[in-house]
Amino acid sequence: MVFEIALKQNDYPTYILSDKTVNARLEVVPERGGIITAWRLQGQDLLYFDAERFANPELSIRGGIPILFPICGNLPNSLYVHQGQSYQLKQHGFARDLPWTVRDRSTIDGASLTLALTSTEQTLASYPFEFELQFTYRLKGNTLTIKQLFTNQSAQSMPFSTGLHPYFLTTDKTALTFEIASNQWQNQIDQTINPFNGSFDLESEEIDAAFFPVNRSQSSLVSDSRNHRIMITYSELYKGIVFWTVKGKDYCCLEPWSAPRNALNSKEYLTYLEAGESCQATVELSVSYLQSSKP
Repeated sequence: MVFEIALKQNDYPTYILSDKTVNARLEVVPERGGIITAWRLQGQDLLYFDAERFANPELSIRGGIPILFPICGNLPNSLYVHQGQSYQLKQHGFARDLPWTVRDRSTIDGASLTLALTSTEQTLASYPFEFELQFTYRLKGNTLTIKQLFTNQSAQSMPFSTGLHPYFLTTDKTALTFEIASNQWQNQIDQTINPFNGSFDLESEEIDAAFFPVNRSQSSLVSDSRNHRIMITYSELYKGIVFWTVKGKDYCCLEPWSAPRNALNSKEYLTYLEAGESCQATVELSVSYLQSSKP
């Protein structure tokens, strides 16, 4: 078969999706936030992953593609107010920390795995809405497609934001350029507004750049040293892009977000689902190879 799905017992049960035609492989760990831990193409790792942090459930995961829900970024003092009551949510929400369940798998027209997360007493204490999320990861050729379904199972309107936090492996950041459909970005460290011309000062200790709104549904990272472009295409739910990296670390993150940090308080670009309502979204990551500079 061209497409396969295997189950391997590592520290946690790990689903391995593969497309043999292009030697593509995707690894997913439902029990740890439904996270993608690895994506390889033609034997090359595309994602950074800190296995030591992953082995310690007390630490946040650094690497792979964590899922952000029901907030992106952090809240002042980790607090927001809903109907006069204060609630506490830690940075990026809880979806990346909770166990997801496997709903479906398929090897027709790609290797696909569908995961689900539903509200619990634990989530209701910090986010007073009943919900269900379904994420379907599909690997086909050079493309990873992430289809998302958000359903409000509450009797009241449900506000949320969502995002993905891919850690792209980057051993030589000086060889990177970016295509983001905006001419300016806000520095999330000092709140300054800066012009954007396709690159960043990668000698900075940390870069945390927010682009809201973006005026096109595609952004990309180009790595001359790794000879590839990673194009991220996202549906209209996603209103912005965040770029984050830390000096001395072999990763940079180009993250589609539906709303900026603190949206549960500011209401900026916040998504609302009415009782019983659902909405869909898609993020597609596709790899293409650059023309060789050799004659």
